[in-house]
Amino acid sequence: MDFTRDILPLKNVLFRTALRITMNREESEDIVQDTLLKLWERHEELSSVNNLESFAISAARNLALDRIALHQNKVITLNEELHDTADSSVSAHEQLVMGERMDMFHQLISQLPEKQRTAIHLRDIEGKTYREIGEIMGISESDVKISIYRGRDFLKKNFRNL
Repeated sequence: MDFTRDILPLKNVLFRTALRITMNREESEDIVQDTLLKLWERHEELSSVNNLESFAISAARNLALDRIALHQNKVITLNEELHDTADSSVSAHEQLVMGERMDMFHQLISQLPEKQRTAIHLRDIEGKTYREIGEIMGISESDVKISIYRGRDFLKKNFRNL
């Protein structure tokens, strides 16, 4: 196993996973570094791991959850710098409205329980299968489906009411 070829390409998915849990850019960067360090320290053992990506994401997820517990579950909304830049062909008013709607949507996402937020992120952002999500989160496929359904349902109902 080559660390540079096999592990380092996972840093972006690890960052996005940590960011969805911690909702803090700096904390997520620290989690990625800690995860990569732990993987490096255990690189000899990793050859026996069936799915390296799932293993790495699980490690990052667990570190993020540990950090959240240390910070007494403090939830921070996403920074504006994380939003996609607006299309220049859109008027300033439309950009403002889109930005406000994105802020509201991110606030709704931050209200989801961690399990639902993580499952939705892994499915909709990372494109993982239900089986992979179950492996990463340590839950059954049916629990994954239920978490995603409940999270999406909450988002739909509450976003319409805004």
